[in-house]
Amino acid sequence: MKRWKVILPVVLLAAAVSMLSGMYLQVNAKSNDNRISEGIYIESVYIGGMTVEEAEAALADYIEQLNATVFTLTAGDKQICFDAADMGFAITNEGIIEEAMSVGRTGSLLKRYKELTDLEHGDLVFDLDVSIDREIVTALLNDNIAKIDTKAVDNGLIREDKEFVYVPGTTGIAVNVGPSVSLIEEYISEEWNREDAVIELSAEITQPRGSEEELSQVKDLLGSYNTNFRTSVASRITNINVATDRINGTVLYPGDVFSVNETILYRNAENGYEMAGSYEGGQTVQSYGGGVCQVSTTLYNAVILAELEIVERQNHSMTVAYVPLAMDAAIAGDYLDFKFKNNQDYPIYLEGYTKGKDLYFNIYGVETRPSNRTISFETVVLSTEDPGTQFAAIELPVGTVTQTQSKHIGYKTQLWKIVKEDGVEVSREKFNNSNYKSSPRKLAIGIATDDEALRMRVYNAIGTGDAATIYDALYWTHPEAAAAVLQ
Repeated sequence: MKRWKVILPVVLLAAAVSMLSGMYLQVNAKSNDNRISEGIYIESVYIGGMTVEEAEAALADYIEQLNATVFTLTAGDKQICFDAADMGFAITNEGIIEEAMSVGRTGSLLKRYKELTDLEHGDLVFDLDVSIDREIVTALLNDNIAKIDTKAVDNGLIREDKEFVYVPGTTGIAVNVGPSVSLIEEYISEEWNREDAVIELSAEITQPRGSEEELSQVKDLLGSYNTNFRTSVASRITNINVATDRINGTVLYPGDVFSVNETILYRNAENGYEMAGSYEGGQTVQSYGGGVCQVSTTLYNAVILAELEIVERQNHSMTVAYVPLAMDAAIAGDYLDFKFKNNQDYPIYLEGYTKGKDLYFNIYGVETRPSNRTISFETVVLSTEDPGTQFAAIELPVGTVTQTQSKHIGYKTQLWKIVKEDGVEVSREKFNNSNYKSSPRKLAIGIATDDEALRMRVYNAIGTGDAATIYDALYWTHPEAAAAVLQ
């Protein structure tokens, strides 16, 4: 019995020594091997049995494939696409190959042995830690935001053959760049399966306003006005048509403010406008868009008859012929505008068109005013100023009289709004004050002649600025020219 007690520990010790010897031999053999252990992957790339250099080449090929991966970034029905390389794709655990090489090579004998034994029973897969460059992606989104961001187009109407037709609008999209970059970062670092992917961006989605049911109520004529442009030249007619077409078909929802300047766009050749006469600094000059003030004025009168809220309106510097005093609305550059607000509880529709040499504006909506109520507007002239005539000498033959500027009488006026019910006046209130500058008639009178005495007589008469004196100087030699001075 004692003999067995002595032999058993010896046997166990021998077995342990044998096992340790086997472990040592296996681990030592791997330590002296310059290849990565079999059964090791970096993601889908098998690197078992490779040298470090071979593994690096295999990993580089894999990263090149990842760089070509396409990410489709979406917001609503819009999208833009970039590959991973575009977004500054990078591997952050750069020592992954050294880590793979260390399997079975570092640590205690038991640890190394266990790692090698585990590989005999199953593969070991290392995951890449990946990232994108936040600054690069932010710049990409900002540079391409116009391809996604769209302004909502409200549901609207068009009027065809005296009937309204419903026009569906479109959704508006506004990308939130910062949160979107964070979503992309999170997806690529935590969810990406290394294949082409779709990432939904953070965005504000704006639905179009209005509904077919709401817009179907727009059918009542609230205000209508027309003016005539029969004396206009071709370029002025073009400008009137261009501006009118841009206003026609506008739908304004409750609370909307309409700007003529914004709607008809800047007046230049690129926007379809031509050179025509307009007021500037108390004179008539040629400028792009000359004539569009007749458009804003005609619309103004339709608006006040519809009793919409006037936000901004300015009369012309001098009087215009196509509407009564105080009933005009001037626009100029970006500093004079005509604006009004839909103060109704329902949408309104602006219809504008030309027919022959007449310009029309109609405003449709839902009539809520009593049928026995009517409104009208009356101009009151407070004072007038006659600027007279200015004369200038020019080197043309004596007897030449040329008008270079027509006369504009100056006025101080008021526009009054009159409300009647069943034909009886119930209110009268001042609606606006409109003051118009005076501008003299200008005549250029010729003084060129071989008769020095006549030349000086006419020249000196012009210098007095008095029409009767100029008449007397011209009458005996040029009676027709003298008569033109007094016209």
